[in-house]
Amino acid sequence: MLRNSVVNLIRNGWSVYSGFGWSICPVFAAYAIVCIIYGLSYLFVSDFLVRLSGSDPVFHGWLRWSGGVLIALAIGSILVYRKPEGQGIFITTIAIGSSLVCLSLFCAWATLEEGSNVWFTALPAIVVLILAILLWWSRQKAKDILYPK
Repeated sequence: MLRNSVVNLIRNGWSVYSGFGWSICPVFAAYAIVCIIYGLSYLFVSDFLVRLSGSDPVFHGWLRWSGGVLIALAIGSILVYRKPEGQGIFITTIAIGSSLVCLSLFCAWATLEEGSNVWFTALPAIVVLILAILLWWSRQKAKDILYPK
């Protein structure tokens, strides 16, 4: 039984939806993983992240709420991953959000203070740029499923 499930998963291009293709399911899996990693980090070890950034120490409590939001987005992405039919509004919302986050991270990268760790801003900026591009692309590819008539 497990063997048949794996074979069907590989044959269907990591998607169980006919006509849906493989375009959006792996993108949502990647988006959920990134959101969970950053969400748990901001929620539980935000003081460590502030020190790791190399910038001046600030009160790290304001980062915790964003961790909760990221975890909620990850859970929403998992739910859409499981049943994407008619979920175009959610997908468009996170694609817009990812684009805006990408823009803000590149602005922060351009205006880094001296002594700050560049990789701390550059790595998420590049990851979110890739996710934003993939979200917009996969949204376009799966339009028939996301916006049923």
